[in-house]
Amino acid sequence: MTANGTHVPARMHGDRVDWVDYAKGICIIMVVMMHSVLGVEAAAGETGFMHLVVEFAKPFRMPDFFLLSGLFLAVVIDRDWRTYLDRKVVHFAYFYVLWVTIQFAFKAPSFAAEIGWAGVVKLYALSFIDPFGTLWFIYLLPIFFVVTKATRRAPPLLIWAIAALLESLHVATGWMVIDEFCARFFYFYTGYLFASRVFAFSDAARARPALALIGLAIWAAINAALVHTGVSEWPLLSLLLGLAGACAIIAAGTLLAEKRWLDGLRFCGEHSIVIYLAFFLPMAVSRTLLLKFAGFLGTGMIALLVTIIGVVGALVIWRLAMLSGATFLFERPNAFWIAPRKKSARLQAAE
Repeated sequence: MTANGTHVPARMHGDRVDWVDYAKGICIIMVVMMHSVLGVEAAAGETGFMHLVVEFAKPFRMPDFFLLSGLFLAVVIDRDWRTYLDRKVVHFAYFYVLWVTIQFAFKAPSFAAEIGWAGVVKLYALSFIDPFGTLWFIYLLPIFFVVTKATRRAPPLLIWAIAALLESLHVATGWMVIDEFCARFFYFYTGYLFASRVFAFSDAARARPALALIGLAIWAAINAALVHTGVSEWPLLSLLLGLAGACAIIAAGTLLAEKRWLDGLRFCGEHSIVIYLAFFLPMAVSRTLLLKFAGFLGTGMIALLVTIIGVVGALVIWRLAMLSGATFLFERPNAFWIAPRKKSARLQAAE
């Protein structure tokens, strides 16, 4: 809304809200960056300049992703359980099982050299209880969807308060599902519960871009200072920084969408889960080759290049799969639907 109460419409791309895809694009690139940078640094035995970027994004990288994932849930939460489970559980379960199997196919030889083939089989079986590697996000999403629908009759603010408490406790059992549920459900539920306010915030940023830019600058300075001083993960402060960072990414996505700048970010956001599923392969290959043959570039530059290759390579894999007929990699086949198939069945985080 503007100051005089006039609604400022969001820019659309087809049936998608542009600023949401811009925000998702920023998020997925930060996720790929984190895995790329930490992987390169672990292999190189030293840190580079990209480490500072990863640390800066840590307070809000995943909170924003989960908040955006809950943003459109109110549109579909009243569906019958069969349809809901098909779209929100079977959908993601299919891609998790498929891609965890693909990842194990690539990594099994190196695992076997360390723990033997019996250990590989055990590790693969364990991945269905405790999510494996980079794929924990799509393992956790169906749990969030089911919990949110199952608690529909409970007072929403009570659920929100409990979720906030769980985040603030910084639960650390060693089991990823439990620990990440406690750490992330608050942000997902916030996106669901306060979706209208999130869109109003985006409208406000669009109506007052100068004020939004000032706010972004202030937020960046505070976030950087708190990360640098080592207090960003303190209880309650971590929650506030997660929310503040989510608001910052929403504002940034809104401003970029309004100007149509960096449209590649919107494309990445539209295909964020595609990138999330496939980036591990180009990331791993490029990391090995660059460290072996281009070590002179330095750890920071190699990490940056691996990030770029991870994102672009995932999109190339997706495009080749679509062109070659291997659509099952990114589209759920008919045999794996338990409710009537949608007209468009491509994997999307918003649906």
